[in-house]
Amino acid sequence: MLTPMVALERVTKRFAGHTAVDGLSLSVPPGVIFGLLGPNGAGKTTTIRMIMDILEPDEGTVRLFGQEFGGRSHSARAGYLPEERGLYPRMRVLDVLVFLAEVKGVSRRVAGPKADEWLDRLGLGDWRLRRVNELSKGMQQKVQFISTVLHDPDLVILDEPFLGLDPVNTQVVKDAVVELRRRGKTIVFSTHIMEQAEKLCDELCIIARGKKLVDGTLSDIKRTHGGHHLVVGFDGSAGAAQPVFLDRQLVKKADDYGQYAELELAAGADAQMILQRLVASGVRLSRFELMEPSLNRIFIDLVGSEAARPEARPDA
Repeated sequence: MLTPMVALERVTKRFAGHTAVDGLSLSVPPGVIFGLLGPNGAGKTTTIRMIMDILEPDEGTVRLFGQEFGGRSHSARAGYLPEERGLYPRMRVLDVLVFLAEVKGVSRRVAGPKADEWLDRLGLGDWRLRRVNELSKGMQQKVQFISTVLHDPDLVILDEPFLGLDPVNTQVVKDAVVELRRRGKTIVFSTHIMEQAEKLCDELCIIARGKKLVDGTLSDIKRTHGGHHLVVGFDGSAGAAQPVFLDRQLVKKADDYGQYAELELAAGADAQMILQRLVASGVRLSRFELMEPSLNRIFIDLVGSEAARPEARPDA
């Protein structure tokens, strides 16, 4: 078996009596996009900071590239984009990128042209000589992404990488992440936006209140935590469909968006019976499809069940 790029073994971190990460174990194989998923306050950022040796775990072991983290060689092989921006606001964009690459061991002669190449690729070429604080938040996020990958790390760790980006720039950064994976890089990224994770991740781990709820490949998680799901789209108003959604002999759970609904069938229910009932109600259907549950649905079910436990309380 290939040595994991990242391995956590029963890692725990506490802050003033609050357990932010609780006995977390996970393994990230090389060459994948790995999603660390969870609601706000789940412990994602604390976990990433322990992976990067910014925080030391109170218990457990963190390994990168098969070894416990430490030393310049490990730092040079990893790139880290934090949730909070860490750029020097009064430096010019090109200068700050070259400086941060030099910190990672890249010579100025090499860093300059590579920075220009990345700036052009992410649509920032015309801003290369402007000060960081003259850029919009989305532009600064792209500059910080460039600083994370400019030294060509084997492991790229992104904490909420799409934060502050509009849909166009989200697509630009997403394409760059996918290209890094094609080049054999390992990407770990945290998010609470399931649509991004479902499209990008090869493997993932869902945590809540610092504890792991599930991990594995996306296909295995869907197969294990699935059930029978039905997607229904409406051409016009779906109001007449409500009695069908509320019939617990047919529908165990309904997630209704108005002109679209995702239904989990009750045990023993027949999708054809639901179709007949909907047609009889007079609603016009644009879509009726049996399918596996979305990652968003699985996430809500798992995290919602965890939050409903009597001992659950909001994270500090």
